Amino acid sequence: MNEQTGEPQKAPEPFEAQPPARPPRVPVFNLPPALFFSLCLLVVIYAVQALVLSDDAVSWLLFTFGFVPARYVIPLSQQGLELFWTPVTYSLLHGSVQHIVFNAFWLMAFGAPVVRRIGTLRFVFFWLFSATASAALHAVLNWGDVSLLIGASGVISGLMGAACRFAFPAERSPMLAAHVNARLSIIEALKNRIVVIFMLLWLVGNALIAVGIPLVGDSDQAIAWDAHIGGFVFGFFLFSLFDRAPPQPPIEPAGTEKDVLQS
Repeated sequence: MNEQTGEPQKAPEPFEAQPPARPPRVPVFNLPPALFFSLCLLVVIYAVQALVLSDDAVSWLLFTFGFVPARYVIPLSQQGLELFWTPVTYSLLHGSVQHIVFNAFWLMAFGAPVVRRIGTLRFVFFWLFSATASAALHAVLNWGDVSLLIGASGVISGLMGAACRFAFPAERSPMLAAHVNARLSIIEALKNRIVVIFMLLWLVGNALIAVGIPLVGDSDQAIAWDAHIGGFVFGFFLFSLFDRAPPQPPIEPAGTEKDVLQS
């Protein structure tokens, strides 16, 4: 009998269980870089104003970069050039910690979807024009007034108006990330129940401010409700000039389970 020799058969190695893959870490603050830089700029300006500058320097800062309607009834030969840049620079100044914290909260809430939607460059132009629109309506309604307007509330109102055109999903539509929703026309937005309710609540809030009932803050400090309206109207009606085609959401394979986040 012929015998065949060969290497002895090795025993199979025991299966080593692989540790489960760690889920991706969800950042606490997931802000677009342009919005994060805007918030840092506002905070740095106020910090310098409150902690570094003297009272006289603060007065110069507010006069030079704050918006004053009276500048547009005085001949240019009798004043400086502040009337050309103050319709924008006033939106970078704030009068108190509570003022800047309140504005920062709403800027994060409504600025994030708008920045993701239109990108950094268009966001910069949106800020410039919405600030100008807010200041313009304030100047028209307070023509020749020597009051000083500061704060980013007009721009934030513009972002709220812009968000009404895409951020609120239509009824019976799948829930997507806000910035990938299709843009609603003005008529479609005004027919959207969620948008209408949001706009009514926003108008009621500004009506209370107009009659001297502030929602937050010091009641002794006047609030430019008209600047809010100017920004909101600008953002709502002219958002399409800044909009671009929304990014397409990723298509998930059939049967793929989504990550479950527990709070």
